[in-house]
Amino acid sequence: MNLDLTGKNAIVCGSTQGIGKSVAQELAQMGANIILIARNEVKLHEVKQELDTSKGQEHHYIRADFSVPSHLKLVVEEYISLNDVNINILVNNTGGPAGGPIEDAKTDEFLHAFSNHLICNHILVQAVKDGMKASGYGRIINIISTSVKQPLNGLGVSNTVRGAVANWSKTMANELGAYGITVNNVLPGATNTVRLKSIMETKSQKTGKSVEEILMGMENEVPMKRIAQPEEVAYAVAFLASPSAAYINGVNVPVDGGRTKSL
Repeated sequence: MNLDLTGKNAIVCGSTQGIGKSVAQELAQMGANIILIARNEVKLHEVKQELDTSKGQEHHYIRADFSVPSHLKLVVEEYISLNDVNINILVNNTGGPAGGPIEDAKTDEFLHAFSNHLICNHILVQAVKDGMKASGYGRIINIISTSVKQPLNGLGVSNTVRGAVANWSKTMANELGAYGITVNNVLPGATNTVRLKSIMETKSQKTGKSVEEILMGMENEVPMKRIAQPEEVAYAVAFLASPSAAYINGVNVPVDGGRTKSL
């Protein structure tokens, strides 16, 4: 099986912590040159310094705030143009919207989440797709959520927008497949990240249960009786980015320990 990414250029979004950071580390270990994207320049520099360079990889970062799509478009297009680089791998990964019942959600919450996720994903795909076509190698991988298959209680806005991203992704897979570009989604379940800790703290405040009790309840919903570590999600992303995943296209891959009830 060919998992070698030597010489490939990968953009990894939200890559200063959690799943995004683990993905960047894994792709770098496979030989890819990593371009980190996040808004905190101090953390970007720190993560860049930690990435594997044993195969001659060169790593860079772009500071961008996904809440300002026009700025994201500008800085990414400028980076690609100035460096005359073809991007072979794009990992779209953005922190999820705040939780809460959908009946209480404000319209601005939907608009903000739609912009942060779908619009920014689309901007990035449009920035890299021509380079992928030219190089004959393209992997677009979107980190979404198992809510694509089974809506999650208390995450109304997220459920809605994640579903839109999944359908956008499937449509993109149909259009780009002829160029050797695959578009797939990885759907993490409960994963040990800052995002999950925030969700548990919010539930704790609303229910009066301790964070430990809430975590235990989440673990009991998973057949494997534990939550995932970020690197376990990264392994799935890394395989989909590899040459050996060339004929996997337009699919949703849950990485949730079997929690999702649907097939």
